[in-house]
Amino acid sequence: MSVASNRDAVVTARRRFFGEGRSVDGMLAAPILRSWQRCAGQGLDASRSPLVEPPTARELREFQERHDRLGRLARPELNALQGDARLTGSVVILTDAAGVVLDMIGSDEFAGRAAQVALRPGVSWSEADTGTNAIGTALVERQPIAVHGAEHFFERHRILACAAAPLIDPRGVVAGALDMTGPAAIRHVHALGLMRLAAEQIEHRFFTEGFEHCTMLRLHTDRALLGTPREGVLAFADGVLVGANRHGLDLMNLDWPALDLARLETLLPGVRPSDQIQMLRGPRGTRLWGRLVDPLRRSPRAPAASMPAAVPAAPAGEVEPILDAEMMAQLSRTVRLVEAGIPVLLLGETGSGKDVFARRVHAESARRNKPFVPVNCAALPEGLIESELFGYEAGAFTGARRQGAPGLLRQADGGVLFLDEIGDMPLSLQSRLLRVLQDKQISPLGGGRPVPVDFALICATHQPLGTLLAAGAFRQDLYFRIAQYVVERPPVRHHPDRLALVRTLWRQLGGEDAGVQLSAEVERVLAAYNWPGNYRQLVGTLRALLVLGEPGHPVEVAALPAEITAAAGAVESQVSEMLPGTSLAEQTRSVLQAALDASGGNVSRAARRLGIDRSTYYRRLLKDKDRGR
Repeated sequence: MSVASNRDAVVTARRRFFGEGRSVDGMLAAPILRSWQRCAGQGLDASRSPLVEPPTARELREFQERHDRLGRLARPELNALQGDARLTGSVVILTDAAGVVLDMIGSDEFAGRAAQVALRPGVSWSEADTGTNAIGTALVERQPIAVHGAEHFFERHRILACAAAPLIDPRGVVAGALDMTGPAAIRHVHALGLMRLAAEQIEHRFFTEGFEHCTMLRLHTDRALLGTPREGVLAFADGVLVGANRHGLDLMNLDWPALDLARLETLLPGVRPSDQIQMLRGPRGTRLWGRLVDPLRRSPRAPAASMPAAVPAAPAGEVEPILDAEMMAQLSRTVRLVEAGIPVLLLGETGSGKDVFARRVHAESARRNKPFVPVNCAALPEGLIESELFGYEAGAFTGARRQGAPGLLRQADGGVLFLDEIGDMPLSLQSRLLRVLQDKQISPLGGGRPVPVDFALICATHQPLGTLLAAGAFRQDLYFRIAQYVVERPPVRHHPDRLALVRTLWRQLGGEDAGVQLSAEVERVLAAYNWPGNYRQLVGTLRALLVLGEPGHPVEVAALPAEITAAAGAVESQVSEMLPGTSLAEQTRSVLQAALDASGGNVSRAARRLGIDRSTYYRRLLKDKDRGR
């Protein structure tokens, strides 16, 4: 990982290197100097603008379609980082192996400024095309890189502060890069760490496709990190190593040339496939913990319907948000993490179902028969939060219970502790929580002996913690302790099929059993609404309609809340004014194309403008093209 250069030293180095042609050894981070030397050797002129040519909208669409798999595997991390990027005035960028920008999300305002220096989808940010920059240099160096301000080769890129990590596929080939870029006036100290962690998660996800026929070895020196993106992964076909990640190669003292040559029986003599975690000896005598699973033993986790009836997945009276295939896979992975004791951080807007998702994880985990203790850090009175969390001894303070209190953290012993709105925890208590997580024991207020505790930790927030980190309002060491795996709960407006979602929730609420139906027009309006309050608002609205409905009489639009009908009317009016006298198919085509044009040809951004999933956008676009033939 690159070490940041001193700002004054960089300014001096630029004058010597570009103006005087003198040596600048020791004045810059080594990767930056190597990059400058490569760029100068290729004949690039730092005082000129790089020659880049943005693609046409059609070329960009075709390019993104060719890299659909990479975009799909990286999507959870892009979504998870989107809030951080927006509130720090930054953008998060995904590129292909050549450094060509595939997708860019985050601050629309900064994206406009970035476009002035051709930082936009479809443009190459390789070193050969765009000089020293985090994306291109990370791809060449094959390591996470931060490039700030004047460290960029070209003068006009000094407005940027970038941090990027390369994505290495299981065959050791660079698949792309993940980057966070913002204004150089702000040094984003957390950006490089976020990119490195997100890149590890994407690389870990590479093994979910294409290795179904392989025997998988997952290992780590720390048993608790098995099943997380920090674990080593090696894939064997007929006993021969055919895929790995960097952690796995390092643990086995191997490098990429070992692919297609190294054999399992030589690396770990006598090891046999098993569902159980085994203690292994690495080639350097290191004690490792691992699980070797062959394709015949690999099977999907039990479906949600097989959960014990005595453990509800959602609180009483609350309808559980629908999980699509991607979220079911995310649920399965999160359960494995909880069972291994790995802290998980849930991100999502208010009402997006973070609490219910956490309960679902608890219900499907091995800790299902132990307590699930939810704590809303934003709701606890500031003066009492310490005693409520950590407990207290008898007589610890005025008004304390005579017998003392164990505290919520001790109540979660053996089960799952869910710290909701962790971003609102006072800074003074964050150090105490960090100590508990490190020492696995709690010291109650008022003295007393430390008490050992064992709980799985799930945290949640609607706030981008990166912003709090930058402001010093959230401890960086605590962040990396609680965010060893990040799960994004998408908002309702990003659901790929909102009509199906409305119908499913209506069935869950008992609408069909009560003989109450929603009219087709009501379903259409509900599916089109963006639901700023997410599941909480949607479920509340459906409950109200169920109360107002009459058996045998479809619920009509007049029963809908005013804000929903007003929003629907505004959209219809906008479409009618824009395209008077045209057919619905023509209107749809025009709206899709207008969103694409307004997004600079970026399909993902166009889909977000319309409040639909990218795959839904493609499907509708192709469908309407077929109609127009």
